Amino acid sequence: MIPPGTLASAALALFDHLPDVYLFVKDANHVFQAVNEAEWRFHGCRSAAGMVGKTDAVFHPPVMAEQYVAEDRRVIESGRPLVDQVWLVGGSDGRLRWYRCTKLPMVDAAGRVVGVAGLRRPHEHAGSGPGEYSRMTAALEHVLTHYGEPVRVADLARLARMSVSSFQREFRRLFRITPTEYLLEVRLHAARRALEQSTRPLGIIASECGFYDQSYFVKRFKAATGLRPLEYRRWYQRSGATE
Repeated sequence: MIPPGTLASAALALFDHLPDVYLFVKDANHVFQAVNEAEWRFHGCRSAAGMVGKTDAVFHPPVMAEQYVAEDRRVIESGRPLVDQVWLVGGSDGRLRWYRCTKLPMVDAAGRVVGVAGLRRPHEHAGSGPGEYSRMTAALEHVLTHYGEPVRVADLARLARMSVSSFQREFRRLFRITPTEYLLEVRLHAARRALEQSTRPLGIIASECGFYDQSYFVKRFKAATGLRPLEYRRWYQRSGATE
């Protein structure tokens, strides 16, 4: 942990006054050592103590946690940063948002990499982001508000005032996923939130989130999280992620 009263802790405290900047520091074992206020609130905690000393496995289902850890490991093992990546991240409020994210290796006095520091900002505050992303805003918002209904890529392309082929190509260039994958991610995120916050039957949740075949929903949910939907509900109830 970062000792209170040190220069590092004072620098970290400055980030508590930047509500749109999310900061974390992890050690080489992927354990959170420090987070700013925006980060712990984003994860639904009552204070930094809700995250410090824990790993991503407490806050995310297995497959997602493994992806975050694998990315941290690449930074730690290579000693090279990952700069300005675009990530789709879901917070405790249930909303998916696009972020520009950077991870840097943390080095000790002997030059050894001992952890990773991460910084995340909403993409509209990330330098050249607005110009490139603005054409996609209407399509992204349409998915976020209509994911429970049939959504066609052609409709999204029309909202972006682009041909279908140009829209798909540009979407993939900007976000590194296809429009169809984005729609699936939004639906799965909504389903996770419904499983966390309600006891509604699985079939109803699947339908409300745009999955009209329950077996397909279960298959895709397990592929994304490593757990079947009802297993995920039980895992979340046991996890005690917030403090």
